[in-house]
Amino acid sequence: IMLLTDPEVESSLLISSDEGATYQKYRLNFYIHSLLFHPKQEDWILAYSQDQKLFSSVEFGRRWLLLHEGVAPNRFYWSMMGSGREPDLVHLEAKTVNGHAQYITCKMQNCSEATRSKPFPGYIDHNSLIVQDDYVFVQLTSGGRPHYYVSYRRNAFAQMKLPKYSLPKDMHVISTDENQVFAAVQEWNQNDTYNLYISDTRGVYFTLALENVKSSQGLEGNVMIDLYEVAGIKGMFLANKKIDNQVKTFITYNKGRDWSLLQAPDTDLRGNPVHCLLPYCSLHLHLKVSENPYTSGNIASRDTAPSIIVASGNIGTELSDDDISMFVSSDAGNTWRQIFEEEHSVLYLDQGGVLVAMKHTSLPIRHLWLSFDEGRSWSKYSFTSLPLFVDGVLGEPGEETLIMTVFGHFSHRSEWQLVKVDYKSIFDRRCAEEDYRPWQLHSQGEACIMGAKRIYKKRKSEKKCMQGKYAGAMTSEPCVCTEADFDCDYGYERHSNGQCLPAFWYNPSSLSKDCSLGQSYLNSTGYRKVVSNNCTDGVRERYTAKPQQCPGKAPQGLRIITSDGKLTAEQGHNVTFLVQLEEGDLQRSLIQVDFGDGIAVSYANLSSTEDGIKHVYQNVGIFRVTALVENSLGSDNAVLYLHVTCPLEHVHLSLPFVTTKNKEVNATAVLWPSQVGTLTFVWWFGNNTEPLITLEGSITFTFSVEGMNTITVQVSAGNTILQDTKTIAVYEQFQSLRLSFSPNLDDYNPDIPEWRRDISRVVKKALVEATGIASKHILVAVLPGLPSSAELFILPYQDTTGENKRTAADLEQISETLIQKLNQNLVHFELKPGVRILVHAAHLTAAPLVDLTPSHSGSAMLMLLSVVFVGLAVFVIYKFKRKIPGLNIYAQMQNEKDQEMVSPVSQRESIPNVPQSELMSPEQLVDEKLEVQPIGTVQDPCK
Repeated sequence: IMLLTDPEVESSLLISSDEGATYQKYRLNFYIHSLLFHPKQEDWILAYSQDQKLFSSVEFGRRWLLLHEGVAPNRFYWSMMGSGREPDLVHLEAKTVNGHAQYITCKMQNCSEATRSKPFPGYIDHNSLIVQDDYVFVQLTSGGRPHYYVSYRRNAFAQMKLPKYSLPKDMHVISTDENQVFAAVQEWNQNDTYNLYISDTRGVYFTLALENVKSSQGLEGNVMIDLYEVAGIKGMFLANKKIDNQVKTFITYNKGRDWSLLQAPDTDLRGNPVHCLLPYCSLHLHLKVSENPYTSGNIASRDTAPSIIVASGNIGTELSDDDISMFVSSDAGNTWRQIFEEEHSVLYLDQGGVLVAMKHTSLPIRHLWLSFDEGRSWSKYSFTSLPLFVDGVLGEPGEETLIMTVFGHFSHRSEWQLVKVDYKSIFDRRCAEEDYRPWQLHSQGEACIMGAKRIYKKRKSEKKCMQGKYAGAMTSEPCVCTEADFDCDYGYERHSNGQCLPAFWYNPSSLSKDCSLGQSYLNSTGYRKVVSNNCTDGVRERYTAKPQQCPGKAPQGLRIITSDGKLTAEQGHNVTFLVQLEEGDLQRSLIQVDFGDGIAVSYANLSSTEDGIKHVYQNVGIFRVTALVENSLGSDNAVLYLHVTCPLEHVHLSLPFVTTKNKEVNATAVLWPSQVGTLTFVWWFGNNTEPLITLEGSITFTFSVEGMNTITVQVSAGNTILQDTKTIAVYEQFQSLRLSFSPNLDDYNPDIPEWRRDISRVVKKALVEATGIASKHILVAVLPGLPSSAELFILPYQDTTGENKRTAADLEQISETLIQKLNQNLVHFELKPGVRILVHAAHLTAAPLVDLTPSHSGSAMLMLLSVVFVGLAVFVIYKFKRKIPGLNIYAQMQNEKDQEMVSPVSQRESIPNVPQSELMSPEQLVDEKLEVQPIGTVQDPCK
């Protein structure tokens, strides 16, 4: 026995090996979310933790080993194939570091990277892995449509083939019994119903079994389909089908080949006749199975009691939630009897020799009901002296058990009470051979079901003895094959006359793609025998597919695709091309593939291309890939345009800090790496919500309003989208001043953006302290490169009311004040203890102070020219006074455009253009995103 402690208190297991007499505690370093026990090895357990880790134990939880992290909930399985090989293999769906889902297998005691296997090539959809018997299912969505893949007996995956225009939205695997898949598919035009499909042995080709089966949402949002597989009788299902907004219950004995309504009981519980005539009136059952192991659902059957079915439902024209009664069938659904007028939980004991019923009620109860004759009569028994609020019932595991446990509470405040009920004392002997009778399985009198007559051994209803171990069917005799033993093959549909004819979308003459000249293929007759049907002779030969020789054909319907179905590839990585042909023989044809980059290959047969044709592109671009297939009967060709890209890592938006109103400004998106392939640029200016989309990385624009404006660019490269945002100050007039520093600053300059931002802030603070000028008039940006220099912008700040705007004379006065203090060596800062840095004026930039249009007077032009000449004079004098390198800074910056992402403006406007990443606005609006700057000998990965 294993008990889990409350995770809110501690994480431990309590394990008993002596039927609960004593327990030993084992502390865990993880919190258990769910457990999965091995179906054969009782000490083998998989534990799923609350942080999505999967652990394994071979010692019944006493010691644990971490298998894998990032495992999808409920997507881990033991390997249970029919052959029973590799019992310690674990199948799981795990999340990769980049967030994709992948199907992985590994041993339960060794799941290292080296020992893991990845049976499905590539990624799968999240929460899509299903491992059931001999089958493994995964889902992969592409082009907005889900595609389903299946592996039979752990062989290579194949895409599941549904009728061409079913266009599934959702799929659930219902059953994989007897080497066949029963699946429920919600098609494109369905919302609350599903269609049932049944497959061939490999689980690849599916045909329709029943349309419009009702579905509903479970408590946790899971889909519940009204389909029930009857235990003990293979191929027997019950389904609730929606017909004209009415839900009716149907039954099949041959895996969906034929369906019929349920015959209602002849009499009710009191013996009164029931007038219910098929097909207008029938019995309808609720088919929901409880997900809680402690409570029963609406319907129950057992493998060891193959003929007995107990369910809740109603009699009438359709299924109803009102007037629900309990019904039982003791002949596998052919006839039914009403046993209770209210819902009850029914438990099977002693192979159905004892049926225990307990009323569904919110009130406390003391009694239960027992039947020893398959529900024909019931006796009332008391199981507790005090009334008990029943929370659940559990049957003891085992085929011969006569023990059940009822658990509940005497009051809403009391603890749980467990009542163990042992029925052995009711029987005074075990059943002998004469206590049994033969019973033949049939469907409304038809004894041949799934191609065989099956006779079971049942205890006589009047005998009250304890049964032994279940023996199964007494005999099974094959029947002669009839048309009823065959279903329609893939691509065929059953018509009103019972014939299977090709669907409008299916061409029976199209040969299998694997068919080669000189080989043979199975030519379908339009029928296929129901899998696991055991009939012999009769019409078997007529309906069985016939082998035929593959004729030669000219190639037709050639396609060339990538293995992942994408039209993009990464430079320097393998691209796998697949050549597909709808008609023709690839094995006996010449295949030529031109990759569009000057390289071409030829293959004489298919054997070289079964795993795809691999190629590595060394350059980025759009390449025209062509394929040609030809044989002696003809040829066909196909074209694919492949976009080869290099991963885009960084985007930097380069534009000036400051510009004048109504003047064109150039913005450039500088990329790293510089060559990445096909790109799309999306631009936003200011508060404009409508973007501008271009194929070029540079754009010109103007701002008509003064103030701080933002520019955002997004660059789309393949599946990658990167963004950068910068702020630019727009004014009618401003001035800028080049600054230089003491030469010792170069010794501490690492030439990185963060350092330049910090120094810009320190210099601005020093200027404000030395001059008393308000910080709102100053922008400082330290420039890249050595020797260290900076640009000082003097701005005409105005308050939020638009008043008190600075004039050109005010800017001139601020400039003179700044130059005076700089020339007096009054602007300085301390870089570190003992290291003092002086800030000097290098030269004044002639920025526009007025609008330079022909309409202005000559005096304005003279004033501007005077400013220019004065600035040049100061610059020349200062050059000879101090030897300051870097006078060619604009030319230098132009040469370093790719490295420093600088885009200088024209000398006509003479507006200094400093990398936007260096801007320190007075309003602190500029957020430095990223500056790509080669350090040392960093190489462009795409060159």
